[in-house]
Amino acid sequence: MTAESMTGFGEASVESENYVVSVEVKSVNNRFKDIRFKMPGSLSALEIELRKELGDSFSRGTFDVYINVKTAANKSRFDDLDENKISQFVTKLAPILQKSGLEAKVNMTDFLRSEFMRDGDEINQVELKDLAMKAFRGALAELKRSRASEGAKLIKVLEKHLENYRTYFVVIEKNAEHFKSNVEEKLKKRVDDYKKLVDVDQSRLLQEVVFYLEKIDIHEEINRVHAHLEKFQNLIKSTNEVGRQIDFLIQELGRETNTMGSKSTMKEISDAVVQMKVQLEKMREQGLNIE
Repeated sequence: MTAESMTGFGEASVESENYVVSVEVKSVNNRFKDIRFKMPGSLSALEIELRKELGDSFSRGTFDVYINVKTAANKSRFDDLDENKISQFVTKLAPILQKSGLEAKVNMTDFLRSEFMRDGDEINQVELKDLAMKAFRGALAELKRSRASEGAKLIKVLEKHLENYRTYFVVIEKNAEHFKSNVEEKLKKRVDDYKKLVDVDQSRLLQEVVFYLEKIDIHEEINRVHAHLEKFQNLIKSTNEVGRQIDFLIQELGRETNTMGSKSTMKEISDAVVQMKVQLEKMREQGLNIE
């Protein structure tokens, strides 16, 4: 399984001599799983089975399922008229009207009401259920292909933003040592200036300088970013569910990026951090739609 988008669409239609059943399934992103059905009452008993099958096929997303049932093109409502019901109705009604002295005025379309139609017997229900299941599975297969196709596009976009992030990250790596050396040099100059004015506890001062230099050092953050980038690269090539893990890694990269920006006063590093955060936000937007 490749990474899938949570946005997709699938449809399928199956027909028999009596019915045409069409199914549409639409999905959009969701942190969890939400499934909604809109279908005829004649298929309501099938919902639990359909819900389970869809739930087993996908991990996350909001799913809207539309099922439509129509009579086959070669059939008409007249084919469903029950001659026995009509005959019994006329037979029962005629003597009552005659006895009451009433005249019967019959509109033939009145016999198209449901009470004059054949009852949906067990055979038709089995047939309808079978058609619905076939159409539903066909729509799910189309939905899966659609989500996989969209997922592949999202991964390419993610890789592009990730590469842009790396480009700006290289700028930080190149300037990290220079930044620390520059700060160290400025501190030494300041120390020398103060030593001319007041007596300074040399060991205490050295301790404070070392503490400050460690505080502004960003090599630890750089190492963690390298580790996160490696995980990210492996993750987007994974065949498992990756959406939540992508979101987590983007948060971790954002934390390290912010820390590097807050520690540095160097313009080159600050500018690079801004651009890295822009790329992370774009990655986050795309990652939200990956299952």
